[in-house]
Amino acid sequence: MNQVEKKHPDPERANTRRKQVLDAAESCFSRRGFHGASMAEISKAAGMSAGHIYNYFDSKDAIIAAFVMQNTERVSNLMQDLAQRDDPLQAVIDNAGEHVLEALDPKTWMMPLEIFAEASRNPVIAAMLQCADQRSRQLFLSIIRDARIKRGLPADEEMLQGRLDALVALYQGLPVRFIHNPDVKVEPLIAGFRIILTALLLQE
Repeated sequence: MNQVEKKHPDPERANTRRKQVLDAAESCFSRRGFHGASMAEISKAAGMSAGHIYNYFDSKDAIIAAFVMQNTERVSNLMQDLAQRDDPLQAVIDNAGEHVLEALDPKTWMMPLEIFAEASRNPVIAAMLQCADQRSRQLFLSIIRDARIKRGLPADEEMLQGRLDALVALYQGLPVRFIHNPDVKVEPLIAGFRIILTALLLQE
């Protein structure tokens, strides 16, 4: 057994049940917050008994671990796609609009904000996020470094790490910006992102 899930003799059925739990947990966490939503409430929303839910997840921390793992897999798929592009640097700039819109969508950011808040006071959750971030960051750094070398641009790792952290911080900050200013003008925002991304990725 790991921190996220328990082993079951019928993996396909167990995966279906876990998805039920995760869908229910996302709804409950988004509506009531991490601490406001009880395991009993999550189990009710999932359509199973309070005891039954523990056959799939040991705790709310384990449910959050599953959400972190899902996002890690999503980012890994994005990185694999980016690595296949002819010019990954330009692809990041060109796709800014799509990713800005995604980051501004409450359906996208409500759960991450709950997890970030919990990580600020729960070292177990913080460690999960830091581990996932390290994996994703190394993938992204490798892609950016190779693409800059291909263009004949400097690829010092410390410099690139700083630029990558700045890039990620821009996207992670969008939900907070949206909460402060829900009337943000999207097109000028995207244009601003493209200017910043061009500077971070293509300048020496």
